[in-house]
Amino acid sequence: MKATTEQSRWSRRARGLARVTASVLLGVTLVGCRRDMHDQPKYRPYRPSAFYGDGRSERPLVDDTVARGYLNDDTLLYTGKVGSAPADVFPVPVTAEVLHRGQERYTVYCSPCHGAVGYGDGMIVRRGYRRAASYHIDRLRSAPPGYLFDVITRGFGVMPDYAAQVPVRDRWAIVAYIRALQLSQRATLADVPAAEQRRLAAGDTAPAHPAAPAGHAHD
Repeated sequence: MKATTEQSRWSRRARGLARVTASVLLGVTLVGCRRDMHDQPKYRPYRPSAFYGDGRSERPLVDDTVARGYLNDDTLLYTGKVGSAPADVFPVPVTAEVLHRGQERYTVYCSPCHGAVGYGDGMIVRRGYRRAASYHIDRLRSAPPGYLFDVITRGFGVMPDYAAQVPVRDRWAIVAYIRALQLSQRATLADVPAAEQRRLAAGDTAPAHPAAPAGHAHD
């Protein structure tokens, strides 16, 4: 009987401690969830304000403010122009890596209309879409690289702009690859480095430095 009484006493104490603990936790919770968290002192978009003299809650941007990462201070890189004229130089070094990147992006975005080698005979043209310009006509062979960059950026004729799809440096990589395509269709033996000419004369036709696969020559 004594043991049963002792167990009952400890049981009552445990229940009492549990009630006290629950009361403390409830009080802390109620204090932490004040209406201040729901009714925050803020303005919803376009709501009027009596605080500012113009009655608007939205404040005008400070003049000449540029968002972080959007400072396009290199005119040649971002517009392809020198002054108002298309640039005849590239703003970035044209390396093998740039050409490979240009080939990859050209294949994705340009070849459906312009074809793998740039004759304007891409797959959607073969299926009825208006024929795209060939990069191998005199006008485009002589066009400065800044002109090609501007067309990719702003579009031309029925061609839409690709500024949203293709970042600035990728556009320049595509222009570099277009230049390589143009050269590939008019290259002569004189354009081959002397060491490669000697190797070809000896009958060795295997490429000395295998590169990324290029488009097939036009039939």
